[in-house]
Amino acid sequence: MPVSPDPPLSVYIHFPWCVRKCPYCDFNSHALRGELPEKPYVDALLTDLGAELEHCGSRSIISVFIGGGTPSLITPEQIERVLQPLLPRLQADAEITLEANPGTLDSGRFAGYRDAGITRLSVGVQSFNDDCLRSIGRIHDARTAYAAVETALTSGFRRVNLDLMYALPGQTTDQARQDARIACELDPGHISHYQLTLEPGTAFFKTPPELPDQDETWAMQCECASAFAGSGYRHYEISALARPGHRCRHNLNYWLFGDYIGIGAGAHGKLTTPQAIVRTNKPRSPSHYIAAVAQRDWSQRELTAADAGFEFMLNALRLSQGFPQDLFETRTGQPFAAIGEVCGTAVASKLLEIDAHWCRPTPLGRRFLDDLQGLFLPSEKAAT
Repeated sequence: MPVSPDPPLSVYIHFPWCVRKCPYCDFNSHALRGELPEKPYVDALLTDLGAELEHCGSRSIISVFIGGGTPSLITPEQIERVLQPLLPRLQADAEITLEANPGTLDSGRFAGYRDAGITRLSVGVQSFNDDCLRSIGRIHDARTAYAAVETALTSGFRRVNLDLMYALPGQTTDQARQDARIACELDPGHISHYQLTLEPGTAFFKTPPELPDQDETWAMQCECASAFAGSGYRHYEISALARPGHRCRHNLNYWLFGDYIGIGAGAHGKLTTPQAIVRTNKPRSPSHYIAAVAQRDWSQRELTAADAGFEFMLNALRLSQGFPQDLFETRTGQPFAAIGEVCGTAVASKLLEIDAHWCRPTPLGRRFLDDLQGLFLPSEKAAT
């Protein structure tokens, strides 16, 4: 499967600890018990990063995303240590994002993260309603969330994202609309707005709370979308809205099947070579990760043509504008005709529209995105 090398390259860095594990969270995160092992973990991150960069030649980096867990538990000094080896490779306008929990921020840390090199802050608000926040186990209240976003917006970061959730336990459409209204009043450049889902392995999946029904959930989505649009936000991805010039470059690179190095416990990566697309996966346990990195011991696999085609479509169909057809060939090494039959089925079902150059989901396709993506799932035969 020959592919065109050197798509845009990003770096993801994972810090797995949080104050308390939220009952809905299925990310690789662990409630902190005892002292945070900052230095040994960052030492491992630097070893990991050095090994990964050896495979990247002289490629430059367009974005860095520091996620978790709760990266804002980590001191600015340690964040700066992690970023130092990347400085020679960063493009001049590289986007460097840090996820932050309002319950772990103080005024000094905002300045510290900015001075460490963070250019974009993503604040995990989830709701501005205290009852809703308690229902999903967040450690902050509405006042703290509001203050954190306000401070982020005035602390010198070039871009700020505000994370919101809807269809929370006991939430009403009015409460969801009010969250959207407050978010718009704060006026961040970017808003991530996504529905609470019950994921396997979470506390909520084991003991499900009572959630709004499908009709009310759809009403919340429509009411919030209207509020965002009325305030000038464009819904450019299924769960992401932005003002002009504020789209998340890092996530766009994921959605357009770019390359990225995955650093940290449980981090995934994707790297394109002239011969293959290679996926890497680091051990999930922080202690196992630290030991494995010392031995350069982690799993990796080459994607089959079928897997590459599916992964491309799984991501690119999230984008409202879709993607240029020739990008499919550039990023997967296959002609667009390789998925022509499935695309025809999706067009006939009014889930997809295709013109001479572009492929994009219809409004119906965006509403039933899981169904649209599922059409491209490789058959058992194709995956072998």
